[in-house]
Amino acid sequence: MSAAAASPGAPAGVAGLTEGQKIFAFAVMCVGFFIALLDIQIVSASLRDIGGGLSAGVDETAWVQTSYLIAEIIVIPLSGWLSRVMSTRWLFSVSAAGFTVTSLLCGWAWDINSMIAFRALQGFLGGSMIPTVFTAAFAFFQGPKVIAAAATVGALSSLAPTLGPTIGGWITDNYSWHWLFFVNLVPGVFITIAVPMLVKIDKPDWSLLRGADYPGMVLMALFLGCLEYTLEEGPRWDWFGDDSIRATAWITAVSGILFIWRSLTYERPVVDLRALKSRNFALGCFFSFVTGIGLFSTIYLTPQFLGRVRDFSAYDIGLTVFSTGVFQIMAIPVYAWFAKRFDLRWLMMFGLSCFAVSLWYFTPITHDWGWREFLLPQAFRGFSQQFAVAPAVTLTLGGLAPDRLKLASGLFNLMRNLGGAIGIAACATILNDRTNLHFLRLAEHLTPANPAMVDLVQKVTAAQTVALGGDAQRGHAAALQQLWALTMREAQTMTYADAFLVLCVCLTIAALMVPLMRKVAPPRGPSADAH
Repeated sequence: MSAAAASPGAPAGVAGLTEGQKIFAFAVMCVGFFIALLDIQIVSASLRDIGGGLSAGVDETAWVQTSYLIAEIIVIPLSGWLSRVMSTRWLFSVSAAGFTVTSLLCGWAWDINSMIAFRALQGFLGGSMIPTVFTAAFAFFQGPKVIAAAATVGALSSLAPTLGPTIGGWITDNYSWHWLFFVNLVPGVFITIAVPMLVKIDKPDWSLLRGADYPGMVLMALFLGCLEYTLEEGPRWDWFGDDSIRATAWITAVSGILFIWRSLTYERPVVDLRALKSRNFALGCFFSFVTGIGLFSTIYLTPQFLGRVRDFSAYDIGLTVFSTGVFQIMAIPVYAWFAKRFDLRWLMMFGLSCFAVSLWYFTPITHDWGWREFLLPQAFRGFSQQFAVAPAVTLTLGGLAPDRLKLASGLFNLMRNLGGAIGIAACATILNDRTNLHFLRLAEHLTPANPAMVDLVQKVTAAQTVALGGDAQRGHAAALQQLWALTMREAQTMTYADAFLVLCVCLTIAALMVPLMRKVAPPRGPSADAH
């Protein structure tokens, strides 16, 4: 079979649409998909402004992002079951409406507690737009057109979080942080109205509410919510040295085991873990997990470096990372051309390999890196992300029947978000632990036996003594403080290189595993719910 594998037969509702109507309906859903993903990172460059506006501390303000992530990661795997109950179009429309209303409430938030509550609701209500687009792509299009649809979804899934800090920084610098949320109102209202009119993939089945796996839903919410909290807060609170982290880690372990057992033994589980019996699906989830690590970790590391080491503003950080998104967009037609002519497995292996190489390009990083030095590695990363993400979508989901696709797409998207959460937590831990290690190793060489250090301290002491009105003692103290700052800056820079190297190794391992995948095949038999 060619790379452009045939997709399952379209449901009757879809078959009645013209090609233009399908494309427009899919484009409208992609807008919702994009803004739901964009809002994960759109606040990341503006947390200081939000905290200042709401009179909140750094620890409280961090929950503006954490609450959204926890809520979203819970609802994504639930979306498959919800779409079977409500139908794809009504779930997407309700999700868009909820996202729009809560965006308005976030912009109107009067204190940090109200903001955290509204952000959690925004993530929970809007999260269903993410996996539902994957289902729609394979329902609307067949054959070679699936390649273009998968390329679009793949590009948006990595482009949105990449552009989040850029767009957020620009909005905050030119308007105010309130507009980070108000910008969702117009597209949100349009999607809410347009989707029920355009998207006719399936019909609701309210009978599924009877006998649903409600205990499984509770276990899954406990498992994913506590896991996300542990991963987000662990690096800041010394992991298991903190009582709350230990408690949530235990809840994660116990509820996770019970959830897996329940999902594998219950007749109609809320998440289709049995789909992991398929080699392609299991490997595809693994690749989604690893690309999530690479994607979200680099989005986390690059602004951190530019902010902490280079002291860039939010807008300058956004401009520096913008090249990644530009080159990924440029890669879409290139990928679509190759995908119609070559085995998708080899394209994905190429993409993952190039992704790893792009991370290797970051390892010679120095304290004076700016947009010029970041341009080539980020451009290469943006180009490679398109080849890494898009084929994984087709290879993983393209061979599933629509009834299984709804449940499986939630799990596939969940793995990307989990990979991002684990990757960010691991990078935060590396930045903390390795910075201390590098600092101590550098400090070992800062002794009176080091003539370069002695010369620097003497020169700075003399300059500071003059500046401080002849106070030699304070001048010497200022020189030592400057030496400490320089040493810490170099230690931090070396630590960022370590983190990029670890990510490079992860992507290399994933690239070597691609040959284990099989060519995508059409599903056996018609969909059970193809009305």
